[in-house]
Amino acid sequence: QLAGLAVIAFGLWLRFGGVLADFASDKKSPEYVFMGLYVLVGAGALMSTVGFFGCCGAARESQCLLGAFFACLLVIFAAEVTAGVFAFIGKKVAIQEVQKIYEDVYDDYMKNPGGKVNRTIYRYHLALQCCGKDNMEQQMGLPCPESIQMPKASNCLVEIQNVIDASLHLLGIVGIAIAGITIFGMIFSMVLCCVIRNTRDMI
Repeated sequence: QLAGLAVIAFGLWLRFGGVLADFASDKKSPEYVFMGLYVLVGAGALMSTVGFFGCCGAARESQCLLGAFFACLLVIFAAEVTAGVFAFIGKKVAIQEVQKIYEDVYDDYMKNPGGKVNRTIYRYHLALQCCGKDNMEQQMGLPCPESIQMPKASNCLVEIQNVIDASLHLLGIVGIAIAGITIFGMIFSMVLCCVIRNTRDMI
């Protein structure tokens, strides 16, 4: 249950509290990335629900509930492995999608510097701590945070790749930890189920 709540909190943080959240407030948003985060939150909710039934099965010493708990954990484990494979394969697509959103905003600003697009591109620069995507001459004409040193300003396309790589790396660590907890849950549920059956046979 705690692991499920941790997954929900982590998914919601990436969606609404992380750097990628700034890309959701514009007309265009990285749907491919957010779809994966919604699946992550759903998996966390499922884990919490399964954990509750596992507790009930242990408290009531029900072999049926413990068997169902084991089967659900097995499905969740398989889903985690599948999601990890898809995340690894789809990382390039996610990066390209977010980069395309920034490039569209960048092009809009270059065509008409000012108005809403001025605030939008500034928000992206502030969230990513970068400025522009090409040479320094173009960077000098962009609305960039004062905290960024222009000669050392990062290319935003590179910074987007770094942010997504870091997020997926953190997600991978969390996934491995949850997978480990899932395996231990399956082992302990089967051990407890066998103990209950042996106890009843002795009685």
